[in-house]
Amino acid sequence: MSDIPSTQPYRTLTGGLTVHPIGIGCWAIGGPDNNLGLPMGWSTADDDASLRGLETAYSLGANLFDTADVYGHGRSERLIGRLVATVPRDSVVLSSKVGYFTGTAAHAYEPRHMHHQLETTLENLRTDHLDIYFLHNAEFGEDDRYLDGAIDMMRTFRSAGLIKTIGMRGPHRFATERVNVPKERREDKHARFRQLFDRVRPDYLAVRFNALTPPPPAGQQDIFAFAAEHDVSVLINKPLAQGLLTGKYDPARPPAFEEGDHRLRKAWFTPGALHIIEEGLRPLHERFGASTADLTHVALHYCLQHADNAAVLVGFTHPEQVTQNLTTPGKPLNREDIAFVRETAGHLQQRLDAAGEVFLDEKDAP
Repeated sequence: MSDIPSTQPYRTLTGGLTVHPIGIGCWAIGGPDNNLGLPMGWSTADDDASLRGLETAYSLGANLFDTADVYGHGRSERLIGRLVATVPRDSVVLSSKVGYFTGTAAHAYEPRHMHHQLETTLENLRTDHLDIYFLHNAEFGEDDRYLDGAIDMMRTFRSAGLIKTIGMRGPHRFATERVNVPKERREDKHARFRQLFDRVRPDYLAVRFNALTPPPPAGQQDIFAFAAEHDVSVLINKPLAQGLLTGKYDPARPPAFEEGDHRLRKAWFTPGALHIIEEGLRPLHERFGASTADLTHVALHYCLQHADNAAVLVGFTHPEQVTQNLTTPGKPLNREDIAFVRETAGHLQQRLDAAGEVFLDEKDAP
């Protein structure tokens, strides 16, 4: 582990995995990509910058690296493998996923295909085991044809020592469902999650959560309380809303994305939405500071202070982003701060909805 002390106390999560609370999400370093007929990657990635970012993260004390077989179809895993080859294996916690890439198999959760994907993932990561292996989505074929087989394979992997713990997604929709199925015809994702949770009995949940995430439906538990009650841990993804909560985007100069970038199909990054976001973040700037580092601090603490049984996964494409995320200054938020952040974000979400923009809706990214 790094000689540089972490500014955040490490957390021990399910399965005895001790992690820096700020983990490294490695979707973006997979680069541009397409899957299921949709752009699914990031066109802004560069392998040299990505590797330097991984090395920077490790040097600053980060030890949790999360990826998936479909992130660049192995590119993300292979980059992490280059880091893993240079450090003690027990100094890093490696997480990957299966379920969004089918290849020539009948289904992504066909057992033999899952076995092949895990073998490839281990080879890419230059390791003989994963610390966490996730079922990447809840689409198990017609009438859940592949569900039992997928669960059996995950437990077989664990019994064989190929993985230490099993993960699954929190309430979430399959990528193509979010694009192709009208809202009124979509299955209740919360009921679906609870059904699958009882079947899978996971050790970890992967949950999209940030200041813009609305409260759970009436009468339902907060996902963190649910996890604590069931003795599972949570990996939080998109804590910065892919950078939008940091105020780094200028509506006068909206970002441009190339082929294979999932952000091409999102309204979040259009000038109209960015203008609303810029205005909506102004109260946070006035209360907490004018820089992106100030809002990064707020966004990360907002997530981390929701539960002790969780770590956040923050993505990057440049090492400077990693440094900012891991060294962002500031004390924890107090109760009034958290309430202010939630109220401000709620107003922002309402303005986006009223404008007809779709922001942090679940129709887009896997």
